[in-house]
Amino acid sequence: MAQKLFGTDGIRGEANTWPISAEGATRVGRALAKLLKSSTPNSLDEIHVLVGKDTRVSGTMLEQSLSAGLLAEGIHVHFLGVAPTPAVAYLTANNEFSAGIMITASHNPYQDNGIKIFGSDGYKLNEAQEELIEADILLERDVTIPTTAKPLNIGSFSQDSQLLKDYSSFAKSTLSENNQSENNQSKNNLSGIKLVVDTANGAASAIAQSIFEDLGAEVIALNTTPNGTNINADCGALYPEATAKVVLREKATLGACFDGDTDRVIFIDEKGTVVSGDSVLALCAIALKKQNQLKDDTLVATVMSNLGMRDCLEPHGIKIIATAVGDKHVVQTMRDGNYSFGGENSGHLIFAKNATTGDGIMSTLMLLSILNTEKQTLSELASCLTPYPCELSAIQVREKPPLDSVPEIKQAIQTTENDLAQLGRVLVRYSGTEKKIRVLVEAKDADKAKLYSELICSAINATIAL
Repeated sequence: MAQKLFGTDGIRGEANTWPISAEGATRVGRALAKLLKSSTPNSLDEIHVLVGKDTRVSGTMLEQSLSAGLLAEGIHVHFLGVAPTPAVAYLTANNEFSAGIMITASHNPYQDNGIKIFGSDGYKLNEAQEELIEADILLERDVTIPTTAKPLNIGSFSQDSQLLKDYSSFAKSTLSENNQSENNQSKNNLSGIKLVVDTANGAASAIAQSIFEDLGAEVIALNTTPNGTNINADCGALYPEATAKVVLREKATLGACFDGDTDRVIFIDEKGTVVSGDSVLALCAIALKKQNQLKDDTLVATVMSNLGMRDCLEPHGIKIIATAVGDKHVVQTMRDGNYSFGGENSGHLIFAKNATTGDGIMSTLMLLSILNTEKQTLSELASCLTPYPCELSAIQVREKPPLDSVPEIKQAIQTTENDLAQLGRVLVRYSGTEKKIRVLVEAKDADKAKLYSELICSAINATIAL
């Protein structure tokens, strides 16, 4: 049994193997139930949990197993069915749910699955709550709460099709809300917009097209026929190239490629060019500042964002706060500082005014609103950022000693940092899920980026590599 279950985004693994198995999911349901009951010990009837899933073949097994654990502890379960992760977050926060669960492995292939848990406020659980659930699953703490409900108190379950309609209505409302200061009502719809949307045979397959069409857009929808095994298969956010060809052929305004659970999106401009996540973050931050909606003139991003973003935003007076990798770290920093916008270059965009997590559909609406307000194309706005040349490597290792304890690696990193100074950077870190070390070197000079990447990788290969 693994001693660490929660990663950077919930519990994840190969379906039907521990902990993403029927037994593991049941234990997650029980452990979450006990956590919820510990905070409301005298109000069992008030504990309701929403459960959604993406389109993976293993989703039903995990949905039923999670629910069994919750029901056995007296929790009332509400099935949402196939729905985007941000829909679960929104509906949890805006209804009388004590928690929300999304069964998904995001951009991973269908063989994997995972469990994301949201609190009653629509935000993912904090690390302290994750540790309590994890300890209970691993039988590492003494539980004083009864482990099962009495027959009369076994939980009930229901499925309400109206809930997903509520999310769709909310998503559409964010477009007009974002333009509420404009007098011209035509700015509150997408009339004249041609949009190519790739739903990756995932969670948004059944709702994305109708949301955009209801707002007046002409929509060309791709990969909307999930069969349980084709989620993310050569499509969606990880494979935007095919969608780019359609954008170019159809002379579309832009393309939007979602991942399997629709919490992130990769955009394609009108020229058929895949736009980097950093460029989208930068252009959105600049636009939000113009609208006086960028709190403290600050963008929250991760350490993986390109150094070129700093050079792009400095002339606009916009600061960057860099967090550890993972959208949960971005969201937590945004909450701590009450910041309004942040995200990851992988496609997570978090608009705090409207969402508690990344939302591919809403992010697309926000971007279309910015294009409309700025009267520019996506390619024109995205040109604000010139990325530094980057070398990114991943090397398998036999062990993970502290980097400072390996003289050869420490010296190579120091040499790189001293020479690049403000004209580049180096980031060397171990993978949190694999026995790998990742090396990122950026420099204004492409030759230097390559030179120092090779220097550091050579030191790793000579010491700790397999």
